[in-house]
Amino acid sequence: MTNMVSGNTLAAVAALIGDVSRANILAALMGGRALTAGELAECAGVSPQTASNHLSRLVDGQLVTVEKQGRHRYFRLASAEVAETLEHLSLLSAIGPVRYRPTGPKEEALRVARTCYDHMAGAIAVGIADSMVRSGAVVFDGNAGMVTDKGEALLAEFGISLSSAGNSRRPLCRTCLDWSERRPHIGGWLGAAVLRRSCERHWLRPAAEGRALMLTRSGQAGLAALFGLPDEMLKIVTPESCG
Repeated sequence: MTNMVSGNTLAAVAALIGDVSRANILAALMGGRALTAGELAECAGVSPQTASNHLSRLVDGQLVTVEKQGRHRYFRLASAEVAETLEHLSLLSAIGPVRYRPTGPKEEALRVARTCYDHMAGAIAVGIADSMVRSGAVVFDGNAGMVTDKGEALLAEFGISLSSAGNSRRPLCRTCLDWSERRPHIGGWLGAAVLRRSCERHWLRPAAEGRALMLTRSGQAGLAALFGLPDEMLKIVTPESCG
């Protein structure tokens, strides 16, 4: 008996992601929002019928899940593991040949802060991870992370109680390799809690469209005070400059 994934299974998953339209659908769902088939059709640049066919395949392949609310159906990524895999694939794409790396006005905002499914990615997220490791609040061991007593006190100051993680099936803290910074940010339950609390305190707010997270003036002051992030990392990027 072996738990190794067969070549056929791996190829099947890769084929699901490898289609451009399906890749665009998955990228849109990386924002963490549940979207309708019509919204995803627009993101992928295909007809609603074609989008529905792609979504059926993604649901069957357990990459996407569907939720029904009355007459409406909403789609989201099936798990944090799917989002982490897509983030790693983004990293591989980012280090490919220059001609395959499109640039645009949205890129700066995405590099500063963006959603990675339900947690934060980008320069600010990596800065938070670096700060917590440097101060001894978190200890990384490979992909796993441990929150120390010092970290628990820091998080309590931020309004996050680790006792709330008791009912979660997710790992408390784990690393997630950031595709734009090429260093780890914090994922798992803790990563989601940090993003949620940052939005509750109005330090960050989701952009009207896409995955970008907009840093606010209060966020500049709060992140600098709590995590000691430098001014050059805490860049205000306006929605207008994001295209």
